[in-house]
Amino acid sequence: MSSQRRFSREVKLGAVRRIQAGESVARLARALEVNPGDLHRWCRESEKYGARAFAGKGRKLAEADRVAELERKIGQQTLEIDFLKRALQHVEEQRQLRALGGGARSMSRSGKKGRRRGA
Repeated sequence: MSSQRRFSREVKLGAVRRIQAGESVARLARALEVNPGDLHRWCRESEKYGARAFAGKGRKLAEADRVAELERKIGQQTLEIDFLKRALQHVEEQRQLRALGGGARSMSRSGKKGRRRGA
């Protein structure tokens, strides 16, 4: 059995408004019978998420952030896969061209190396 109390969105928003209006966190914590750290956390969440703060039970905001992070990773991996497919296609085309050309590789040397003067 959980002894942790749950507060409605309205209670949390009301507490945040009272703190923003200048009420003491310690006094409000005693009045609501809540830990002052919870009040500070509610203020941070309200600042960070605005109207989306205190959306519901559990960790919906954290889950939404995680989903967004995973979607970004999927997009990045899709780009990487596309790049690697194009690179593999290019290598395959080069291999096929060499095979059609009799398999002989270019044996010509650059003009600077190995050339003798006055011979």
